[in-house]
Amino acid sequence: MMQKTVLGVFLLTFFMSTEMVIYDFNDSSNPRDWRVVDDVVMGGVSSGNFDLTEDGHGLFYGKVSTDNYGGFSSIRHRASIKDVDTYSHLVLRVKGDGKKYQIRVKASRFHYHSYIQYFKTTTSWQTIRIPLKDMYPTFRGRELNMENFAASTIKEIAFLIGNKRNENFQLLIDKIYLD
Repeated sequence: MMQKTVLGVFLLTFFMSTEMVIYDFNDSSNPRDWRVVDDVVMGGVSSGNFDLTEDGHGLFYGKVSTDNYGGFSSIRHRASIKDVDTYSHLVLRVKGDGKKYQIRVKASRFHYHSYIQYFKTTTSWQTIRIPLKDMYPTFRGRELNMENFAASTIKEIAFLIGNKRNENFQLLIDKIYLD
């Protein structure tokens, strides 16, 4: 009986600790899976771009401008991730430029708000683990009086830069997953 219990705990731990890949970039990834959304939607003049590098990494780059009350650039990917509630962290494998970015998720395509968390990059590859329960709801830069992320689905994932200053930026993305 003891062996069955130990085996059961091992199997439960093994299956609970596996990751769910949201996006794993490689040389056959399609950059059109991602959509650039800049502040031009509200009159700004920032310009973001998204490409695939020769090494098969996603490359989000461009220039943020605060002119015309602008100041952000983002990329978005429509996802269809279910059973998110069995995971505790959103994990990013990225290489940046030393700047601060936001990671954003939406539980529904019909929601106006996103759940966000900030992360600071380095110029080396880094793995960033963000507790899902720490992602808080915002809409147009304002924190909402709602509970933090506790959904069972992710329907959109996005990266955003908007540090309230004019700046060039570059973020390499290798992999995004849940664990």
